[in-house]
Amino acid sequence: MNPSATHLVLIPSFDTGDKVYSTVRDARRYWNPVWVVVDGSSDDTPEGLLQMADDDEGLRVWVLPVNRGKGAAVMFGLAEAEQMGYTHVLTMDADGQHPAEKIPEFMQASERNRAAMILGCPQFDASAPLLRVRGRKISNWWANFETLGGGIGDSLFGFRVYPVGPLLAVMRAQRWMRRFDFDPEAVVRLCWRGVRPVNLAAPVKYFSPEEGGVSHFNYLRDNALLTFMHIRLVIGFVLRLPLLLWRKISRRDGSQQP
Repeated sequence: MNPSATHLVLIPSFDTGDKVYSTVRDARRYWNPVWVVVDGSSDDTPEGLLQMADDDEGLRVWVLPVNRGKGAAVMFGLAEAEQMGYTHVLTMDADGQHPAEKIPEFMQASERNRAAMILGCPQFDASAPLLRVRGRKISNWWANFETLGGGIGDSLFGFRVYPVGPLLAVMRAQRWMRRFDFDPEAVVRLCWRGVRPVNLAAPVKYFSPEEGGVSHFNYLRDNALLTFMHIRLVIGFVLRLPLLLWRKISRRDGSQQP
């Protein structure tokens, strides 16, 4: 597979165990290049990933010395991508939940809509925890409220294609979005900048511990983080409300013109 000069796959990884290896192999099957940013993992995966990269020109691995959170790892990868001339990054989790076979479809959608962000809308099966499925509906409602119906299909699903420049500008402008708050805050703030969401369906698989599944989600800590995030975003929404209203009216008037 010839490498893309504009689009790459970026996988942030933290203590995911052996699942990261199959995730990377699956991603490489469908795309070139694939980058992995190891976010201070304390297991043996950094060494294993570096060895994989030694044998694969389409794979690059960075190992960060300290765990700083998913958003910080993605930001590191974005900065490296910008320096090397890449314009778009598809993010996917390292734990095998995201569908690697959908990478080409999402990349093609991004190539057709370069100013947009391509958002995965998860299609859950019986493996999905019911509490997680129901809880994300609350975050999705808030995200669309904070963007005045910006069209965000799912605010939490991390299988997405972002335009590198706008997302880096958003992250560099404030101190948040470095941990579990990255995914929902990124789409809201990009909507505020006028980046249009394009929603595509994507199946998601939750693995049990017996299947090698690893989750670092903490209901108390991370829900508190999300609550604080939405408080910030509601304040930002109020300050931007005149601009958001003007955009919404302009889009509506434009769509009604013959």
